[in-house]
Parts: sequence; structure tokens; C-alpha cells
Amino acid sequence: MERQITKHLDKKIFGIAIDAGSGLKKALKQARARDAKEDDLLTFKRSVISILGQSASTVLIDSTFGPDLIKHFPTNCSPMMAYEADVYHISDKDRITQLPENINISDFSKLGYKVLKFFMYYAPNDDKKINKKKESIIEKIGKDCVDNNISFLMEPLVYDPFKKPGSLDYAFLKPKLVERATKVFSNPKFNVDILKVEVPVDLSFVEGFGDPIMKQSKAVKCFKDASDAAGDIPLVYLSAGVSFNWFKSSIKMAIEAKVDCSGFMCGRAVWSEAIKVFGDSGEDALIEWLNKVGLNRLNQLISLFEK
Repeated sequence: MERQITKHLDKKIFGIAIDAGSGLKKALKQARARDAKEDDLLTFKRSVISILGQSASTVLIDSTFGPDLIKHFPTNCSPMMAYEADVYHISDKDRITQLPENINISDFSKLGYKVLKFFMYYAPNDDKKINKKKESIIEKIGKDCVDNNISFLMEPLVYDPFKKPGSLDYAFLKPKLVERATKVFSNPKFNVDILKVEVPVDLSFVEGFGDPIMKQSKAVKCFKDASDAAGDIPLVYLSAGVSFNWFKSSIKMAIEAKVDCSGFMCGRAVWSEAIKVFGDSGEDALIEWLNKVGLNRLNQLISLFEK
């Protein structure tokens, strides 16, 4: 069967991610305080899809809300759904992503989703048995995507079994970790159509942003080396919860490195402040903020690829 490539894969990918689950629900409940309602998470996600989807080429939603929110995607915006349970097991030794119980890959097309996103924590220097188990899961998902005519976006989130993220020791390791993970999942056996990858440097230790441990010229080279590992597979950058300005600077650095980048999938860097707006002033204020600030930020990122 010939693989169907959805329309947004044929051009630059300017994506918004709103697939956060229980963590976002908790943040909204705290922000809303006595005004909190059971459907606040649904309201927030629906607003992001309907407003930011006006400029985004795709919006990523979770499998819990995906079936109900498909009707709120603007016609120009291709729907994407995550194939993950809301259980991340960050503290577990193996950190294996749990699959959703409410949906199968065969359901994606029926619901109107032609792109599946799956993430896995992956440490290239971890126990080989753990990595083999993870790779087997991902290989199976890739095969099921082929069988069901679904495009597959894979997101390997790197870590080190011994070094703490945010530390200087981890910052030294991160470029190679991203490069090695990218190389692994570019293997054709995984049937990955797009790689959603991390920015390969920690800007907290890059000249001009934080402690000047790494020169910007070195950081630019790290972008190039990590992206080359993807081979012919398109890659997009994820924002990983950094501020909007830092994510924008990261994209600029990638462009300076002449990385063959197909775009971005941006979440909290665009909409995180909207949580407080919703909490303080309600749904109308949320919609106004998304229309003004949210769309402006998204369009700033898009404009970087048009120069």
C-alpha cells in the first residue's frame, strides 16, 4: 500500500502542540482557583485549536480529547493526534511510554487524523536491553502506521541515566545524545515520516544567553551535526517548555546553521502565559490573548522561514 502523505507534510510544518494532559489540567485548576470547572481543560484546548489553528499548518492534540475536538480544527489546519497515555513514568528506570487504552492506530483515519505522534524517552548510552525494548515498540507503531495509511511523527526525548538535565555535565552531553538518537530513528525500519527533535544545546550555557561556556559558533555546529543525522527524514524542532524568546533564538540558530529543517512544533513557548490569563479573567480574556499575543508569536516563528 502506498503511504499517504498529508498536505502539511509537503511543505514547512508550523505546528502548535496542545497534547499536555494532567499537568496542564492541574495548572489550570490552580490558576482558576474558586472559578475552576471540570471542563476547563477542554475549553483551553478547544480555544488553542480554533484560534492558533488559523495560522498553524497543524495542531497536535492528545488521544483523550482528540475524538471530541476534531470538529474544531480550522479547515486549513491538518489535525495530528498523540498515541500516548497520560502517564510518562519519568522516574522509572526504563521510562517506557504507555499506550492509550481508549484508541487504536486503526481508529485514527476514522476520526479524521492522518498523522500520529509518539514520544519515547531515549538514552543512547542506556542499558541495551531497555533500548531494544523501546525500539521494538516504536518499530511496531511505525509498521501499524504503514498498514493503516497514517503518517508517523516520532519524538525521541533524550536523557542520560546519570546526568541531571539542566546541569553543566548534561549540557556537555546533550548535543551528542540528540545526534545519536536522531541517527537511530532515521533507520528505515522504524518507518518514521518526520522526526520531532530537541534543540541540541542548552542555551543556559551558550554565549549570549546564559553562562558563556559554549560559543555560539560551536552551538551552531551542534545544530548542523545533529540535523545531518536525520538523513532524508524531515525534522522539526520542539520547544521543550523554554520561553518564547529562547525558542525563537533557537530557530534562528538552526537557520544560521543551514539546517535542513522542516519547521517546528511549539507548545508552552507560545501559550503558557495564557493559563494565567484564563485563570485571572476567564474564557473571553483567554480568546482575546490567543488572538493577539498567541497568533503574533506563532506568526513571528513562521516569518523566520520566509526570509
